[in-house]
Amino acid sequence: MERIAYGTNENQFGELRLPEGDGPHPVAVVIHGGFWKKHFGLEIMNDAAESLTSQGFATWNIEYRRVGQEGGAWPGTLKDAAEACDYLSQLSNSNSLDLKKVITIGHSAGGHLALWLAGRHRLSEDSELVTSTSPLPIAAAVSLAGVNDLRRMYEVHHRRDTSLSLQPANPTAELLGGAPDEYPKRYREANPVELLPLHVPQVIVHGSMDINVPVGSSDHYYQMAENLGDFIKYVKLPEDEHFMLTDTSSQAWETILEEMDLLKKHV
Repeated sequence: MERIAYGTNENQFGELRLPEGDGPHPVAVVIHGGFWKKHFGLEIMNDAAESLTSQGFATWNIEYRRVGQEGGAWPGTLKDAAEACDYLSQLSNSNSLDLKKVITIGHSAGGHLALWLAGRHRLSEDSELVTSTSPLPIAAAVSLAGVNDLRRMYEVHHRRDTSLSLQPANPTAELLGGAPDEYPKRYREANPVELLPLHVPQVIVHGSMDINVPVGSSDHYYQMAENLGDFIKYVKLPEDEHFMLTDTSSQAWETILEEMDLLKKHV
């Protein structure tokens, strides 16, 4: 494993793992979750990255500036993910990476970023989130219990806080600076479901027992993507909760590896 900086900030780096063999290797861009907050870092995806590497993927486990850190939240968190992904172009020659087979895979808030990276080519040229006129093409995107619809995730937390008279704690609002009616353009540009159709194959995996990110978010995203003509596969796991999807000893992870192997062969 090699830690490599893609920017000048201490949180702008990734960890590159290479599989055995000469390559060129398909690449999995691995993206951690944690509701985009500073308390959670890329180490929570180390096991997943190592597992994917053992299955023949070069893995680029990326870190990014997060909510609560200087430069984090809007727009830095999303721009960091974009720049980390594009940095693969600089890593490809010396590491024998197959840039025609780059698959983004993220968990929870990382699932949001995995889909957003696949859809950012649909941003308007004047978007604050644009970091390149020719972003690295994504061959496929995999969202594991992902925050696939930011507006719905905002409403989940807003209704909970209101109904239980809790102190407001809304991760989506913290990421984007406020509510959807305050920043409609930000929600439009950062929300994967509003960038559909992505014109990129997608796999959505979600556990029915998830109490952190409601499975209904993936239900809605899948229906929208399919209706708009995207190739999308939805794997709903009836017995699994949120964190089982990154537990490499679980049956859920075996299912995810099978889906990644299929993508590796067919994209």
